[in-house]
Amino acid sequence: MSLPVNVHAVRAIYRFEMARTWRTLVQSIASPVISTSLYFVVFGAAIGSRIAEVDGVSYGAFIVPGLIMLSVLTESISNASFGIYMPRFSGTIYEVLSAPISALEIIIGYVGAAASKSIILGLVILATARIFVPFEIAHPLVMAAFLVLTSLTFSLFGFILGLWADGWEKLQIVPMMVVTPLAFLGGSFYSISMLPPFWQKVALFNPVVYLISGFRWSFYGTSDVAVGLSLLATFGFMALCLVAIWRIFQTGWRLKS
Repeated sequence: MSLPVNVHAVRAIYRFEMARTWRTLVQSIASPVISTSLYFVVFGAAIGSRIAEVDGVSYGAFIVPGLIMLSVLTESISNASFGIYMPRFSGTIYEVLSAPISALEIIIGYVGAAASKSIILGLVILATARIFVPFEIAHPLVMAAFLVLTSLTFSLFGFILGLWADGWEKLQIVPMMVVTPLAFLGGSFYSISMLPPFWQKVALFNPVVYLISGFRWSFYGTSDVAVGLSLLATFGFMALCLVAIWRIFQTGWRLKS
């Protein structure tokens, strides 16, 4: 009985993408971890000494989930977009498309590898955070679920960006000009309850608020929005990405032209 998915094809794409991570270990893992450590030093020590607690949690511990989400979001998009853009740029994408593998297997290989890198990075940052601040994880299974779900969702989004981009500039513009500002304004370093009432309502239109809020709830049992709403928003965005990718493979947009 044959499997519905070509495991050998998925494994080949996945292993190739993961091998690139180990070849660029400093850029892929070390650089984000060092950057996040600097955030702990600057925000945790400098600002944390002036802010006692936020929602009953020490400020240093409060920013841990936000910093992990900030890194996971940006790296998921970067890994997935670069992973599919390079075959398009070099022309090797035509070899992949002409091989006896389905669109589903291509997506599993590329997106699975990008998500795996982000999950590894998130766990490394989580371990690094223990060096700087003590914290507890109230709901570890929910934390793991949010980490995996966020990595997969934004890897799918990055896959779309990698197909859309027709140059290096476009490959970088959305993460730098859109995603990173939304992450900073999404409650990474503060609770939106600290904002004036008008800006609290405005912040609810930021989709990253729901990700960070749900992830923070898994640590401390406190959140800006209901955890169920956070999960619903994440699944909704994932569904939109899946529909967009399905349409891209159906029409061949940016793949065959």
